[in-house]
Amino acid sequence: MAADGRVWIARLGDTEARGRLPLVEVTAVGHGAGWSGPRFVDSPLGGRLRYRAHRADRDGDLHRLVVELADPGTGLSAVVEWTSPDGVPVVRARVTVRNEGSEPIVLQSVSSLLLGALPAPGELEVHRARNDWLAECRWESEPLRRAVPDIGRAFHEHDGRAAYTLASRGSWPTDGHLAMGALTDRRGGRAWVWQIESAVGWGWDAGEADGGTYAALYGPTDAAHQWRELLVPGREFTTEWAALALGCDVEDAVGALTAYRRAVRRPHPDHTTLPIVFNDYMNTLMGDPTTEKLLPLIDAAAEVGAEYFCIDSGWYDDAPGWWDGVGAWQPAHLRFPDGGIRRVLDHIRLRGMVPGLWLEPEVVGVRSEMARTLPDEAFVRLDGVRVTEHGRHQLDLRHPAARAHLDATVDRIVGDWGVGYLKLDYNITVSPGGPLLGHGRAWLDFLRGALDRYPRLVIENCASGGMRMDGASLAVTQVQSTSDQQDLLRYPPIAAAAPTVVPPEQGAVWAYPQPEFSDAENAFTLGSALLGRVHLSGHLDRMAPEQRARVREALDVYRGLRDDLRTAVPFWPLGLPEWEDPWVALGMRAGSTNYVTVWRRGGAARQSVPVPHLRGRPATARVLFPAGGGTADWDGERLAVSLPEEGPGVVLVRLVGVE
Repeated sequence: MAADGRVWIARLGDTEARGRLPLVEVTAVGHGAGWSGPRFVDSPLGGRLRYRAHRADRDGDLHRLVVELADPGTGLSAVVEWTSPDGVPVVRARVTVRNEGSEPIVLQSVSSLLLGALPAPGELEVHRARNDWLAECRWESEPLRRAVPDIGRAFHEHDGRAAYTLASRGSWPTDGHLAMGALTDRRGGRAWVWQIESAVGWGWDAGEADGGTYAALYGPTDAAHQWRELLVPGREFTTEWAALALGCDVEDAVGALTAYRRAVRRPHPDHTTLPIVFNDYMNTLMGDPTTEKLLPLIDAAAEVGAEYFCIDSGWYDDAPGWWDGVGAWQPAHLRFPDGGIRRVLDHIRLRGMVPGLWLEPEVVGVRSEMARTLPDEAFVRLDGVRVTEHGRHQLDLRHPAARAHLDATVDRIVGDWGVGYLKLDYNITVSPGGPLLGHGRAWLDFLRGALDRYPRLVIENCASGGMRMDGASLAVTQVQSTSDQQDLLRYPPIAAAAPTVVPPEQGAVWAYPQPEFSDAENAFTLGSALLGRVHLSGHLDRMAPEQRARVREALDVYRGLRDDLRTAVPFWPLGLPEWEDPWVALGMRAGSTNYVTVWRRGGAARQSVPVPHLRGRPATARVLFPAGGGTADWDGERLAVSLPEEGPGVVLVRLVGVE
């Protein structure tokens, strides 16, 4: 701390700060930025904040440091809170700003976590993960200097205006990119990986500061998301959480983030049991469920060993085009004659499975009676006009009528009908402006309320697949949809990279075997899900007995390894995959036991798969799935994998190090 009360992060790991960035950056109407441009740093308000007090404490396994700052000129105060789980190299941060002055302050941005103790831009590689519908989790990297050129600071006596900037778009928080990023030392040995835990809007940027590099992590802002917050005297605002993991490389830091995510999420028995879910949608009923179609599918799912059966979209509307009529969430009578939907739910229970239903709770179709009966204030509005997107309105869960409608829906479906699994989808994205931060926080509160009332309820978080794959949602919900990808050959890079953002026991990966598929194709789609959370689909009821036996074989393998997935951390023997890679590999490390899935989508029939943490050690390798589908041998350095030349191939190997 300086003599004038300025406070900064002087060291991060083994890196000392070259400059003195403040702990918090704040922009507000009438105060602006001190150096115009895209950079988040150099705000006058942040630079005026001075030390007031601090405290350090511990809550069980959680370490906490709180620093209080204040600006005497405006009366703005800031409380910076850092927490860290014991033994995990991850720090989590948020900031609460309060107006202690006499005049209103209109906030335009507040940092959640600001880092200045990073090496110079020329020493760093920057990483981001593109995340698009059907093409999620596509990591890429480049030298930071490509975005932050060396302008010759000695000549200009000032840092450049350039920054590597990333921000969410619309109300899907992970549409376009994951709410993550990373910097790595290009010489090796150091990595900084972060996530921003917002169910709505976020951003981060990295640039040059005093010869070093800064990284600023934040929630929604005025510039990127049309967000502003009026702080009248006495009012306060708290940012979204952001978390930073340290490691020797990206893989190591993601392992730390995986442990952190497990430590901060809501406890739930689903995280330890990992039941197998059958969902009727993907490449199967595709939103057209009926009693006639479901009953044989339920029987077939039970026969192969599914433990949950989820009826996906379409159960609530007799009209063929139900898209713009959703909102009341009552069962369609024509779809379920002779006993209604309860007959189907009872049959699921009779076959030993837990029934589930799909909902899209935040939307109301323009044809729905709820669009007329709910008050206008219960919907998201911009400039007083109700938002309409793709034939739907967006509820604003800050309004009591919207919340009461959804609470009553959950109580009817879970409390009265006995449904134990809810797949909650969200298939529109609207402008990020106006009330969406408040709605996003109210949405998470709604989820917590449902789980408080029904502690064994399992909630799957979905938004057109992986468009809401953020840390805030993952800390509340039990299962995360990773994609809507219907092509079995395009799923491997998604399945392999998904553990960068979601722990394996929460990451739902589709497996959709079909009667018309070859044995190799069925093995390929089944094998894709075995190191995540199996989400089974497919016309199992039309399969030959030997095909269903192959499905049972895969699920038996999964039941044998899922206890290890609860604590496993991911690794990538062939690196994080490129979208078109012919060979893809994902590993899970659980103590001395390692699991490696290797996919072949083309190219040569043999591949060398290194496992660096076992290099030079004896180990036993055993192919778990599919039986007779390939070979894998450990030579002390790597797995030598051979897969059949015909068609796609996959192999799941258990590799156990020998002490």
